[in-house]
Amino acid sequence: MLCKLAWGNVRRAGRDYLVYLLTLTLGVTVFYAFNTISMQVDIAGIDEEGLAQVMGSMLGDLTYFLAGVMAFLMVYANNFIMKRRKKEFGLYQVLGMGRGRVATIMALETVIVSVVAFVAGIVLGVGLSQLMTFFTASLFKTQIANFHFFFSVHAFNLTLVCMLVMFVLTLLLNLRAVRRTKLIELMGAERRNESIKTRNPWIAIAIFAVGVVLVGVAYYRLLRDGFPLTATDSKLQEAMSQFGITTAMVTVGTFALFWGLSGMLIKLLQSLRSVYWRGLNMFTVRQLAAKVNTVCFSMGVIAMLLFLAITSVTCGMSIANVMNENLERYNPVDVSQTYVYYTPDTLDYYKEYVNPPEADRMVLADTTVDLYPAWHGKGKSVDNNDETGKKVNIADVAGEHVQIDSYLSYPLGGSNPSVTPSEMCKTMGEKLPKAFGGSNADAMGLFVTPASQYNKLRQMMGEEPVHIGHDQYLLTCDMGGELVDMYTKYMAGGHALTLGGHELKPATDKSDEDTAAIANSAMGSNPGTVVVADELLSQLNLQPYSSSLLVNYKQGMDTTEADESIKYTVLDNLLVDGKEPGSWGTFITRSEMYTQAAQMNGLISYLAIYIGFVLVVACAAILSIQQLSNVADGSRSYRVLAQIGCDDRQIRHSVMAQQAVFFLFPLAVGLAHSFVALKVIIELVSIFGNMSIGGTVSLTCAIFLAACGGYFLVTYLMSTGMVRAAIAIRYSE
Repeated sequence: MLCKLAWGNVRRAGRDYLVYLLTLTLGVTVFYAFNTISMQVDIAGIDEEGLAQVMGSMLGDLTYFLAGVMAFLMVYANNFIMKRRKKEFGLYQVLGMGRGRVATIMALETVIVSVVAFVAGIVLGVGLSQLMTFFTASLFKTQIANFHFFFSVHAFNLTLVCMLVMFVLTLLLNLRAVRRTKLIELMGAERRNESIKTRNPWIAIAIFAVGVVLVGVAYYRLLRDGFPLTATDSKLQEAMSQFGITTAMVTVGTFALFWGLSGMLIKLLQSLRSVYWRGLNMFTVRQLAAKVNTVCFSMGVIAMLLFLAITSVTCGMSIANVMNENLERYNPVDVSQTYVYYTPDTLDYYKEYVNPPEADRMVLADTTVDLYPAWHGKGKSVDNNDETGKKVNIADVAGEHVQIDSYLSYPLGGSNPSVTPSEMCKTMGEKLPKAFGGSNADAMGLFVTPASQYNKLRQMMGEEPVHIGHDQYLLTCDMGGELVDMYTKYMAGGHALTLGGHELKPATDKSDEDTAAIANSAMGSNPGTVVVADELLSQLNLQPYSSSLLVNYKQGMDTTEADESIKYTVLDNLLVDGKEPGSWGTFITRSEMYTQAAQMNGLISYLAIYIGFVLVVACAAILSIQQLSNVADGSRSYRVLAQIGCDDRQIRHSVMAQQAVFFLFPLAVGLAHSFVALKVIIELVSIFGNMSIGGTVSLTCAIFLAACGGYFLVTYLMSTGMVRAAIAIRYSE
């Protein structure tokens, strides 16, 4: 009997359950679809070892956090249902039904709605996960060779656990509400508004002003200090403490803004008497003040969640785009190998901390070594042992090649660089770019390389050589952004460089970034190099720092086969007169770097979309539920307005104005926080290239505004229906 009654109640009160049902269904759909990523990776043909497990683990952990956000949303949706049905539950008790049976009916209704939402969400999630497989393949730039229908038991179980937690939480709150509410409160719920908390408007204005000051100071501190990622090890702890203070200030300031918003609105509009006394504006302002007092905390939470959603999506997608756009410049050849020479500092570090017994064979490098002979397999310098044990000579695949030697800008045994970013900025009267903040750029200075090697690299890349005279220099940098801009400004200004007592003038008026890469990399390998004439370099006796061998495969050779033949390469230590002047660095092919970049792009994009989608929908749904609840609470007020002669248009305008404020204020605060944070993030990554986020920001804001606008429209239409129903009671009485 109780099951039949519960089923009938759900069918009859379907409109009240609609928000709860749709929200829960959406949560199940998204949770299941995104947690099938490991199976999507397999079907999409992405064979990178461990990638599926890493992405599955990260998205799984993220799901628990997002489930907490959805649980908060479920509580709000459930509270709305309870307010709408209090009189009904009171009537059951008047007719003789005990509270235990009423609680049982509520539990059964919650079970029915939850099961329907879970089944519908799983069905939609299974369909969405099949479509997302093609999206995954496009992100990772692979082709689906054998697509087939799949169902993830792991994603199903994870989603079920999250939904069970939400169900139990909702059920406990419902039972608690029924047991603790008196019968007279249930029967009179429809005639009683939510208790209105009034505040002294001047105190509210003061709190609002404090919030504005806290947020403003937090913005200033963040713009001044940036994120602690740029801090050196010695200052990291202090930077983290300061960043924690900034975060606390913006959080407290945000909640203070909304706490004092009601008093600010009243005083502001009261000062505009022609506006305050027009139409129903006085009623609208008083309703806003009363409701803001009760939901100021949730509005602050929504603003912070919108900030997190906008920042994660915009920043994540933009960084991924920057990496992809610059990959060709960062990876100029088929394969590269670096070799790093020992300097006095590195030798001292090895002897004291790393491996003192082996430090005896290490020697300070006084000249560079030719790396290409090591690739000819002479002696035991090359050993490419694959699964078959076959020894492969890397020189068999090597075609056109060049070695780029990089020197520090001080002589052997020295420690003070001649060319530093700080001195260059001081010469120009400019501030040091924030990209150098916390780095060791000044300690190392710019690198120096011979013009002959630089021009050979340009010829390999199809560019004309550049003439650099004995008293000239050229600055190169492959990282783009503010670094290249600084070097270009220095050269365009005709500023001289002093290197080993020689004063050099710029050979051109623009820094080179298109042919400046000295090794294959993900985010750039050349933060700044001074190219000088070979004759001058031979006179300076500078300290060698590194050598990079850049190799293209033989013409007509299949890239995949060549990559496969050398991927297990192991190079023995290079010895000069029985001593070791340095150690091998990174050995990587262009194909490997493209694969890694595609994987990183896919991972970042998935996390950004997952977080952003769930959070923005949750925030919009919370705002919608709040406003529907407010309209339900104020039904008697709207009925009284109709009784005293207010027409329907004025009442609808009042409802729209109230709901617009509740939707726009959290969105505006979230956008303000996001724009400040994004400005700092852009400066942080500008060392790796110009980060153009205009398109991404526009697209993200358009999607978020469309989601919020859609919820606003649905909320307004449902609210006007509820107002019309409340007014109609007057005519039927």
